[in-house]
Amino acid sequence: MPDEVPTQSPPPPGPEPGTSAKSTSTGLPSNVAAAIACIPLIGGIIFYILEKHDPFVRFYAMQSIIFGIGWILISIGCYLVSGLLGAFPIEVIAVILQRLWNMIAWLIYVGLFVILIVAVIRALGGVRWEIPYIGPVARRQVEGGA
Repeated sequence: MPDEVPTQSPPPPGPEPGTSAKSTSTGLPSNVAAAIACIPLIGGIIFYILEKHDPFVRFYAMQSIIFGIGWILISIGCYLVSGLLGAFPIEVIAVILQRLWNMIAWLIYVGLFVILIVAVIRALGGVRWEIPYIGPVARRQVEGGA
């Protein structure tokens, strides 16, 4: 009877590829917490306060706060320009200018929404994506405040 070589059981399965470690403060996976933190202003504030240790989530939270403030300022600016154009002395020209501006403002809002969706997708993928002009500011705030 030949000597049987004991077979080892296969190692336990590890984490699935693409899943990240859990966020230490929220209990959510880091990529999910970062994606939820991308909700402009509110999600950012909540996760910036709750998450104290995960720099990935804190970065997306700070970026969301700055992006949300920027979105509000752009909205106020769009409404002001629309109001000023509506006050033009010649009514026909005022209506035309106001409608043109409203189309431009609509394109601006669509662009902001696309940036938001890209940020959520990148966060879910576990990639740190910096929104142009906003991302570097958020990175400096998180690295300086951590």
